[in-house]
Amino acid sequence: MQRQPARALLIDLDGVVRHWDPSVAAGVESSYGLEPGTLLTTAMAWELYRPAVAGEITDAQWMELVASRLPLDPGPAAAAVAEWQAHRGSVDQEVLDFVREVRAAGRPVGLATNATDRLRADLAALGLTDEFDVILSSWELAIHKPAPEFFAKAAEALDVEPPWVMVVDDDDRVIRGARAAKMLGLRWTARRDFGYLRPALGL
Repeated sequence: MQRQPARALLIDLDGVVRHWDPSVAAGVESSYGLEPGTLLTTAMAWELYRPAVAGEITDAQWMELVASRLPLDPGPAAAAVAEWQAHRGSVDQEVLDFVREVRAAGRPVGLATNATDRLRADLAALGLTDEFDVILSSWELAIHKPAPEFFAKAAEALDVEPPWVMVVDDDDRVIRGARAAKMLGLRWTARRDFGYLRPALGL
């Protein structure tokens, strides 16, 4: 028997709706004599990244910690991080158009992201503030994906039972967590995924 369409969409920000230009970090690293990949690798070290997205430290504090770990003097280290962070990514217009299509069809859309306290300002700068019905920020919830509590909060915010929520994320761990929470899950790989998502959402 054919399954009924999902009634809501929960979509990730980074890697799905927003993309980062790797040439920005590469250019900063080159300018400051850093090894390629140093900035992102340092920032994503779990002991720095986790508290930044779990509501324990601010984005500014996170970046201070990143700067302190760079093999540079404090002044240049802070300047390198500031130059890197000035770029706030770009919106994938096709994905945004899809989000609008889903909402126009009467399906609520939630943005579900592991983020810092900078999220709201980023959404405003990118013109995304009003593009979602609900915004689930790990920093604001003090719970990060893929914790079961995150998905429970998301379903509650969407006012849709978990089995009727379609989760789209580019992280396998998040998709496994969503499925463990009884939600539908699709690991985002490319725009060809629209071919699956549209019928799955009854579009």
